Amino acid sequence: MSDTATCLNLGSILGEGARRHPQRIAIVDREREYTYEALWREALVRACVLRDELGIEPGDRVALVAANGLNFVVEYFGILAAGGVIVPMAPMLVADDIEYQLRDSEVKALLVEADFSAAGLQAAEQASVPARVLPEGEPAEPGDRPSLRELVPRHPMDPAVIFYTSGTTGRPKGAVLSHFNLVMNCFVNAFLANNFDPDDVVLGCLPLFHTFGQTVAMNSSFLVGAKVVLQRRFEAHEALALMRRYGVTFLLGVPTIYIAVLEALGSDPPVPLRACVSGGAPLPVPVLERFEATFGCRIQEGFGLSETSPSATVNQEIFGFRPGSIGHPLWGVEVEVARAEVEDRIELLEAEQLGEIVIRGHNAFTGYYGKPEATQAAVVDGWFRTGDLGVKDEDGFRFIVDRKKDMVLRGGFNVYPREIEDVLARHPSVQQVAVVGVPDDHMGEEVLAVVVPDQSAPPLTAEQLTEWMQSRIARHKQPRIIRITDRLPLGLTGKVLKREIRAAYQAQQYEGGR
Repeated sequence: MSDTATCLNLGSILGEGARRHPQRIAIVDREREYTYEALWREALVRACVLRDELGIEPGDRVALVAANGLNFVVEYFGILAAGGVIVPMAPMLVADDIEYQLRDSEVKALLVEADFSAAGLQAAEQASVPARVLPEGEPAEPGDRPSLRELVPRHPMDPAVIFYTSGTTGRPKGAVLSHFNLVMNCFVNAFLANNFDPDDVVLGCLPLFHTFGQTVAMNSSFLVGAKVVLQRRFEAHEALALMRRYGVTFLLGVPTIYIAVLEALGSDPPVPLRACVSGGAPLPVPVLERFEATFGCRIQEGFGLSETSPSATVNQEIFGFRPGSIGHPLWGVEVEVARAEVEDRIELLEAEQLGEIVIRGHNAFTGYYGKPEATQAAVVDGWFRTGDLGVKDEDGFRFIVDRKKDMVLRGGFNVYPREIEDVLARHPSVQQVAVVGVPDDHMGEEVLAVVVPDQSAPPLTAEQLTEWMQSRIARHKQPRIIRITDRLPLGLTGKVLKREIRAAYQAQQYEGGR
């Protein structure tokens, strides 16, 4: 840290919570409630272990493999309190994937929960990294074990968390987020964009290893003193049971969570909710409309990436709401549309012109760890290039059209899968749908739609879907290939993995269809 007196540590999110409202319940984990004071006390104990037993010094990177629960929370804030940099990893990763991230981020140590220790310890041994299996037990009582007196001060631009991206175009890259990035994103989300309330009970079903669950669900809740009911891994029926038992008022999820909750609810009465936020992937408008009609609660759809802390835009009360839109930029963030085909500079476009979404502001990451060339390619003229195609309308609402790499070029025409997905999702017998481009000798690329039918609806055929589209979408956009399946491949955070759909089709793993 430099000589400046300006310091900031993301760990203060929990530390200040313990100081301001020590006896409020911070988390519920497997039916046990833990106060802000108890969590912070345990985080300082874990920080002392990191310093004294593992030799962690300020700036050292520490990998964390744990499910949503007490261990994740206290180790996360313990690493921050010790001045370390968190490298959160998905518990479902295999040893080779963990080893790659350990080596790439040059971690000093690995902390792994017992349930995931087999792959974690194997990876640590392969990477020659010290590892520690996390204890199972209750937080320390005052004086039980040595602890830090207070968190280690950090400079605002020091790294706080390294998030590994999904790696859709190769090996994952570590996006480095600073204390300033993440604290600002919490404040803006909690007080200006999503309006968290201290009396909120938030369902923590999003994975905490991911930036959405970490920044928007956990840290924004802790900032205001709300309660987070943690679910180790999302399952819709259990989620509904937790919502009813603990009086959940605030749901944050990716589109697949909203779809699954609607299906699991069936004909049961809905849970009363005060607020909902959706992100991580485009939310089909029919799903948004059905959820809002069922639960009587508006969904604030937003947009962001690991590289943007994550939130960049969201539908906000002050600007109004527009279904299908990702809303307006957060306070202090610029989100514009640039000419997509020009890669060496940023040429901003006017309203209603299609281009690549670009972002700059307090939320933009400091770069990819150890990859200056990748950083230079992603940040051009001070703007982060998202790889998403979109438009801004005359009222300032932003819309995502599709990922740039997912656009289908069929016979010389641009086809955007999300437009087709929204049309098919309105069919009463469709539960989920994904549209991709696949190679075609005649057209260059052909449009493939893979559909999961609603099991409670009448049987569904490809012919019915073709007829449904006739008057709803231009002929050149209509999928010439339709496959019906029982599930779509999902990533660790619930996103549909379109690369796996393409691979499955080319391997002829889908049967029947048109």
